[in-house]
Amino acid sequence: MSSVRPWRDIERRKSRQIMVGNVPVGGDAPITVQTMTNTPTEDVAATIDQIRRCEEVGADIIRVSCPTEESTANFDQITRAANVPIVADIHFHYKRALEAADKGAACLRINPGNIGSSDRVAEVVRAAKANGCAIRIGVNAGSLEKDLLEKYGEPCPEALIESALDHIKLLQDHDFHEYKVAVKASDVFLAVAAYHGLAEAVDCPLHLGITEAGGLIGGTVKSSIGIGSLLWAGIGDTIRVSLSAEPEQEVKVGFEMLKALGLRTRGVRVVSCPSCSRQGFDVIRTVEALEKRLEHIKTPMSLSVLGCVVNGPGEARETDIGLTGGGNGKHMVYLSGVKDHHIENEDMLDHIVRLVEEKAAAIDAGNATAFDPHAVAAE
Repeated sequence: MSSVRPWRDIERRKSRQIMVGNVPVGGDAPITVQTMTNTPTEDVAATIDQIRRCEEVGADIIRVSCPTEESTANFDQITRAANVPIVADIHFHYKRALEAADKGAACLRINPGNIGSSDRVAEVVRAAKANGCAIRIGVNAGSLEKDLLEKYGEPCPEALIESALDHIKLLQDHDFHEYKVAVKASDVFLAVAAYHGLAEAVDCPLHLGITEAGGLIGGTVKSSIGIGSLLWAGIGDTIRVSLSAEPEQEVKVGFEMLKALGLRTRGVRVVSCPSCSRQGFDVIRTVEALEKRLEHIKTPMSLSVLGCVVNGPGEARETDIGLTGGGNGKHMVYLSGVKDHHIENEDMLDHIVRLVEEKAAAIDAGNATAFDPHAVAAE
C-alpha cells in the first residue's frame, strides 16, 4: 500500500540488530537517544543522581566514562542503580574495559586501535562475550591513526571509513559481531559524508553524532543539521547530541530531532509562533511556562500556542489542544482540532496544563487517542 503522503516517508537503512542490555539497536527497533554523564565516575552518588535525571527526560542508553581504576572500583553500584543500559567509555586502558564488563556494563565504547595489541583486543572481546556486552567502535576525526593521516593528508571521509573498517576487522577476527560504529567529526560536512560512505559499506547499526558540536544553541544547530540530515536519509540507529550543556539537555534535543522527523514520539510536541505585536498574550513567556510545567508528561500528544488568529486556528486544527490569542484578554481553545471554548488571561496557564494532563491520562487509560489530523484527512 502506497503512502498517502510520500513526502513524509523516511525509508530507514536496513541494518542488523544488536542488543545493548535490554535495548535493541538497529533493524526495525526505534532509534534510541543516548547521553553521557559528566560527573566524576568515582563519585557514585553524583553519577547515579545525574543518570536518574537523564532517565526522567527519556534517555534510552547512558554512557559513563571509566578513565581510572577508581572509576571502575564501584561501577557495579552504578549499573545496578540505573534503569537503562550503561555504556562504559574506555580509552587506552584495556583493563578498565575488563573491569566494567565484569561489573555490569551493557556496552563498551572503545577505539580498538588505541586499546593496544591484538592480544589486548582479544581480552576485551572475551570479557564482552562472557558478560553479554556489546561494543561500540568510536572513530573520531580528532584522534585518527597517524598512518591514516599520513596516507590522506588530513581527516577526510575516506580516512574515517578506513579506520572504522580496520577496527571492525579487529573485532571480526576474534569472531565478535555485536558491535555498532560511529565516525564522528566536529565538521558537519565531514561527519555526514563519512556516515553516508560507511552506511554503504557495512550492515551493522550506526551511532550518529557530531562531536564537540558546541554549546546549547550552536551545538543544537550543528547537530540538527548533521544528525537530522542523516536521519532524514534513513541513516542511523542510535544518536547522541554532544553539547557543552547538561546531559539532560542532550536528551531533550535528541528527542526533539526524532519528533520533528516523525521517528519517535514522547511527551508534548509544542507548535508555537515567534510572536509579534498582534499577539493576544505573551507567547514567549507562556510557552516557556508551559514547557516547564508539562515536562512530566511522557504521553505523545500535541499542543499549539499561537498569539493571534492569522495562523492560530489553522495550527490548532492540527493538534490535540490549541490555544489562539483573541481580543480583550479572551482566547480560543481548540480540542482535537475543533474550536471548543474561550479562556481568559488569568486562568489560561492552569487551564491548558489541566487539559493536557487530562488528555494524557485519558490516552494512557485507553479512553482516548492522540489526535492525528492526517489520519482524519485520509479517511
